[in-house]
Amino acid sequence: MKMNILAAAVSLSVATFTAGTASAEILAMMNYESKPAESLKALKLGGDMPRREGIAIVDVDPKSPTFGKQLIDVPLPADLVAHHIFYDRTMTKAYVTALGKSELRVFRMDQFPYRLKTIAVPGCKMGEDVVFDEANKTWYLTCMNSANVIVGDVATDTVTKTISIPNSYPHGLAVATPIDRILVTSTISGDLKSPHDFLSVLEASSGKVLGQLRMSTASKPKGEAPVEILFVPGQKNPVAYVTNMFGASLWTASWDPKTKSFKAAEAYSFKKDKAGVPLEIYFNDAADRMYVTTSSPGNFHIFDISGDVTKPKLLKTIKTGEGAHHVGFTKDFSMAFVQNAFINLPGMREGSVTVIDVKAQKVVASMDTLRNAGYNPNSLVLLPKWNHLAGH
Repeated sequence: MKMNILAAAVSLSVATFTAGTASAEILAMMNYESKPAESLKALKLGGDMPRREGIAIVDVDPKSPTFGKQLIDVPLPADLVAHHIFYDRTMTKAYVTALGKSELRVFRMDQFPYRLKTIAVPGCKMGEDVVFDEANKTWYLTCMNSANVIVGDVATDTVTKTISIPNSYPHGLAVATPIDRILVTSTISGDLKSPHDFLSVLEASSGKVLGQLRMSTASKPKGEAPVEILFVPGQKNPVAYVTNMFGASLWTASWDPKTKSFKAAEAYSFKKDKAGVPLEIYFNDAADRMYVTTSSPGNFHIFDISGDVTKPKLLKTIKTGEGAHHVGFTKDFSMAFVQNAFINLPGMREGSVTVIDVKAQKVVASMDTLRNAGYNPNSLVLLPKWNHLAGH
């Protein structure tokens, strides 16, 4: 019965969706969940509101006459705790991770209405990131509360193996096939009480754990909680950037071809900017600009990395909303859309979307569609027609 209702709801949206894409607009896809009860009361939405999750497609172009209008709503199980949406490298398929169930959902972007397929991943508690190898043949799902990385085939979406990383909390993952390495951040336990401070270094071809690389200069672990990691595009010797969530810093892991190992170094501290909880990292096509979000109090940072790629220079910090997290970039990198909510944490769950003119380096609009309805967007990507992968 639920599937029939879902099919009907999506089918009713087809005419609106098809007609809408012909006009001037930019469409974003956001998975969302209900705000906590105290937030609903603050918004004067504290009535009888059962918990809800879903995927919303909304027009986020401030120049469009339908700016802020929700065109499609795809319901999800209310106990899924859908976390992030990731595209494969062709943006043909979208993958939705879940914190509440050992499941991964996938659907094709070129088939409408969208048909969500559920992939069982029994060895995965708290699915975080899905990352694809350079050839777009293999996907990797990090499982923060089960010390595993699930490996799957992109063509068939079947699980091919499980990589165990004992005594770790896998979250971010980056693949460098030319040097046969995978780096996986060890972030924090699911109850947010036991942060780590290292990356796990894996042999990509075998999945063998080769060792650890600390993202800290402290003599003893301080719980920096490295969370996301991304290789800078186009580097002869790979360099990965890492956000230390609790350390409020950016670190690099640079490949040394002589020793065939990575060297870690702090690249930037956000403490002097009074910014904390750095999360997502993005790069432009030329790889001379890096963009980073910090969730507390909520900022979008633009860095120049055109010189020494390991020594970023801060060009501009743009205030967004509390909980700045994922960013959708247009294909020409003229606009950025910042989703402001980080796993419903107090002080980091505003629920808005900040629209930034990247070239002018300023905020041009804010969109509160989900927030006003009592929901938080947990991630944001533009639909493939408009979306730039930004180094991911």
